Amino acid sequence: MFAHILAPYDGSVNSDRALQKAVQLAKLTDARLTLLTVYRHHSMLEASLSMVRVSAPGNLDDALQEHATNILNYGKAKALEAGLPEVRAFVQSGAPARAIADFAARQKVDLIVLGSRGLGASGDSYMLGSVSHKVTGLAKCPVLVV
Repeated sequence: MFAHILAPYDGSVNSDRALQKAVQLAKLTDARLTLLTVYRHHSMLEASLSMVRVSAPGNLDDALQEHATNILNYGKAKALEAGLPEVRAFVQSGAPARAIADFAARQKVDLIVLGSRGLGASGDSYMLGSVSHKVTGLAKCPVLVV
C-alpha cells in the first residue's frame, strides 16, 4: 500500500499525534518512515527585532537549525522507541508547506502524515492550520491530516 511515509515534525502536540499515526501506518504496511523538520530562514528585519542574548550572539540561522535538529532527534527517538527498525530524518530551511511538498516529491513519498492546528481562532470548531492546509493543496501524493 505505502512504501514511503513522510511525517513532518515540529515537536508540537499535533505533530506528536501525527507521528504516532505515521509509525502505526509504517508498521502496518512495512513502509519506510522519514521525518522532516522545516525552520524558516530569518530575515534581517526579524534578526533586528529578535531578542538575542548579548553574551551569545551568533548566526541566528545556526541557532534555528540547531533547535530544529534537537526537535527532529527527539521525534526520531520516539519513532524508534515505538518499534520501527529505521527512521530517516532531515532538517531543511524554507517556507514549511512548500518545503514539505517539494521534499515529498523529490523523495518519492507515497503518503504525508502531518498534524493539524486543532482549535481555530473561533474556539468552537476544528480548522486546519495554514501549513497543513497548504500542504494538502501542494502535495502530489495523499496527505493524512491528524
